[in-house]
Amino acid sequence: MSFQVYAETADSASVTQVYTFKIFREIGSTSWIHTQEAFKEAEEIGADMVLLHMNTYGGQVVFADSIRTKILNSDIPVHVFIDNNAASAGALISIACDSIYMRPGANIGAATVVNQSGEKMPDKYQSYMRSTIRATAEAHGKDTIVSGKDTTYVWRRDPHIAEAMVDESIYIENVIDTGKILTFTTLEAIDNGFCEGQANNIEEVLKKLKVKEYKITAFKPTFYDGLKGFLSSPIFQGILILVIMGGIYFELQTPGVGFPLIAAITAAVLYFAPLYIDGLAANWEIIIFIIGLVLIALEVFVIPGFGVAGVSGVVLVISGLTLSLLDNDLFNFDAVGFNKLLEALGIVLSGIFGSFLAIIYLSKKLIGSSTFGAKIALQTEENIELGYIGVEASLEELVGEEAIAFTVLRPSGKIEVDDEQYDAVAETGYIDKGTRVKITRFVHGQLYVMKVKE
Repeated sequence: MSFQVYAETADSASVTQVYTFKIFREIGSTSWIHTQEAFKEAEEIGADMVLLHMNTYGGQVVFADSIRTKILNSDIPVHVFIDNNAASAGALISIACDSIYMRPGANIGAATVVNQSGEKMPDKYQSYMRSTIRATAEAHGKDTIVSGKDTTYVWRRDPHIAEAMVDESIYIENVIDTGKILTFTTLEAIDNGFCEGQANNIEEVLKKLKVKEYKITAFKPTFYDGLKGFLSSPIFQGILILVIMGGIYFELQTPGVGFPLIAAITAAVLYFAPLYIDGLAANWEIIIFIIGLVLIALEVFVIPGFGVAGVSGVVLVISGLTLSLLDNDLFNFDAVGFNKLLEALGIVLSGIFGSFLAIIYLSKKLIGSSTFGAKIALQTEENIELGYIGVEASLEELVGEEAIAFTVLRPSGKIEVDDEQYDAVAETGYIDKGTRVKITRFVHGQLYVMKVKE
């Protein structure tokens, strides 16, 4: 992280330290990373105020909620200058600030939750957003108005008006009619208490804040900040989990190939590295993930079936991936919140479910009728009936014979018949070494066996 500094006056003990940073893009994981870095740097230099320079059409609610929480909990006063747009998630963040200033012709509002196609999300999402934006407005408290002997208390930011930015069913006289989502222009926002004044630039905002002598420090994100934001995206994290689980599965199915394992390890590093650097993924959380993988491998290679080791391994893998996304202190989740826990678990389970679907699809298509599969695998069947002999034809004579499992069959392995070893595949499940089996069929040069019932 780096920053640039410019000043209005010479250094002085009375100079106000102003820290500025921009949100000029869709609000997402990168915006959240930048916000955390900016507030950290503002605290390090002893800033007297933070001035957010805003121009966005919105973004992901989960990151907007994290940013607005950061602002509400900040010990440093936070102000926002809306340079054209503060729509949707941008409106939520702006309302969290101590004061709002807008350029003439700017807008704030339209905070309905929509999907990536712009379609309105179901009411449970709207309900959460209504509650969040209402609570954000309420956090600024009420102003006291004394008129003669009467004292009244008026919301500084009316929660009902804030809620109308989400819910089209709300009617507020002289403000919004039903059937419409509320969006304020600059003058409308001033009239209704959602803007402290007009300004054309940062300097005018500071004058309206009555800051005469100041020194501005502007946040300048580094390449690493952007990369970390990309790696922290829930969508990308879900893809990484998909690659981790899929790579492990295909490596177990085809041991020795190497590429699936390399892909899984690379994805795991990309998943845990930014979380570890940020202090979210602790050593013990990564360790329980690794232990989970070991238990799954033991279940597959050492103790065939799917028992305690396998189930425990799956639980530990999911736990390690999920806990690494949370800012918990060991098993203390007081600072996390139930919604954050559900969000993290949702990312992990979505990735695992996606890997499950990908495994099914690739297992059928990769070495099948797909163009890629056709290029790397022989598609023509060389039937014995047509004269193709690629293995000893005498192997077919073994059908019906009994044998001993020379190795564990999971499902492939070796069997022994009259002191001779042959490759074979179990018809169902796993077969332990030393188990009596019966050769059931011979297809395309492959012997198939099943356990002999005692």
